[in-house]
Amino acid sequence: MIHGPAKPLLPPRQRYANTLKPSKVLVFNNGGNGNHLSSVIGFFHPQPSSIAIIVSFSLSQALHTPNAQFAPDSVSAPKIPHFGFYAGIMAFSSNDIKVGTEIEIDGAPWRVLEFLHVKPGKGAAFVRTKIRNFITGNTIEKTFRAGVTIDEANVFKETKQFTYKDVSQFVFMDLTTFEEIRLNEADVGDKTKWLKEGMDCNLLLWKGKVIGLELPITVQLSVVEVDPGLKGDTAQGGSKPATLETGAIVNVPLFINTGDTIIVDTRTGQYTSRA
Repeated sequence: MIHGPAKPLLPPRQRYANTLKPSKVLVFNNGGNGNHLSSVIGFFHPQPSSIAIIVSFSLSQALHTPNAQFAPDSVSAPKIPHFGFYAGIMAFSSNDIKVGTEIEIDGAPWRVLEFLHVKPGKGAAFVRTKIRNFITGNTIEKTFRAGVTIDEANVFKETKQFTYKDVSQFVFMDLTTFEEIRLNEADVGDKTKWLKEGMDCNLLLWKGKVIGLELPITVQLSVVEVDPGLKGDTAQGGSKPATLETGAIVNVPLFINTGDTIIVDTRTGQYTSRA
């Protein structure tokens, strides 16, 4: 049997490059000065024997990324003076907008709810969006010229457990560090009616500040007060208001009784089923 020529073994750098992808976090050793965390936003091969890794030198972003990995000795971080050039190549623009994109406008973080790329017969292309302010909750429509550079908001999520309410403050705990974070009623808003002790929630952080709270999509809550069900009531019948253990009032089927546990969709506040 005749075999073709054996494939040459790639140098360590090139082999490692095959595992790189955007958003991967690498840990670089700074020559005895400690480890430096950097988030990969792009990379390319200027020569067959080398790799240029384009990284973000945002330590806060790297620290909130759980899958940080040590880079091998043959891979080194690019020098900061070159980063400005690379960032210009990889800059985020309006062409990259999609649903869920987090952008910063006038010093505030916004999330894209809807978008539409428009290329008119005459005139320049543009992107029409509907965006929501993370902090105020306001929703507006905004149009961007196609290809214009936009700042990303870099909003991070951290899972915390709601432990208890202390007067007017809601206390959340990091189950790893046991650090407590306290939010005021104004910060939690109408989500208070779904909060239950022991519930895991996502806190949204931007520039070191908590700017939002995400609840689980569904929550199980006990009914503490409701008119008794009548004989013959079925799931196909009408509905009645029920008071839940958190104080929330939800319309439930007629067969639901006090003491039952129900599942509620926290996004709509509607009954979904009996637990």
